[in-house]
Amino acid sequence: MNKIAVLMAEGFEEGETLTIVDILRRAGLVCDMIYFGDKLVKGMHGMYVEGDKAFGEAVKEYEMIVLPGGRPGGQNLKENPEVIKMVQYFNNNNKYIGAMCSGTVVLSDANVIEGKKVTGYTGYAEKLIGGIFINEVVVADQNIVTSQGPATPYPFAYKIAEVFGKDTAVLRERMLYNFAGGK
Repeated sequence: MNKIAVLMAEGFEEGETLTIVDILRRAGLVCDMIYFGDKLVKGMHGMYVEGDKAFGEAVKEYEMIVLPGGRPGGQNLKENPEVIKMVQYFNNNNKYIGAMCSGTVVLSDANVIEGKKVTGYTGYAEKLIGGIFINEVVVADQNIVTSQGPATPYPFAYKIAEVFGKDTAVLRERMLYNFAGGK
């Protein structure tokens, strides 16, 4: 069974993080929320969410690591040397890495996007050093899947599910994504 680790640093963007986890679980994937320190993590908007598992070596057992955004969530991920090492481990072992919004800045610091197409929050073209910035909602290139921001976790999560071989057509219909104008 495919396992995805979604990292929740303090200041994580609640809407992005919880939507990603919700959709991936609906798609039948194992998706754990990984916390640092306290199991109860404070999000960007003051909401506390209980994580599933603590960050550590066991994260290496997952097939994908996901870095959501948030202020200062993305920055907190970027400033954690253990997160940088883990992202590099995933890249060096041809495992998937997903990032959206401010979480994408971790990819530059980890040096895992050199020559790869990426996207990120508005104005992040100059922050995603080494990557080829594409102004699209979701960009997947090799082992990297990126997305832009708070309005984009639905297509981002659907793309991740598809990377793992899931047909998201029925899920999109059941969630009224197509009805709402999603592409």
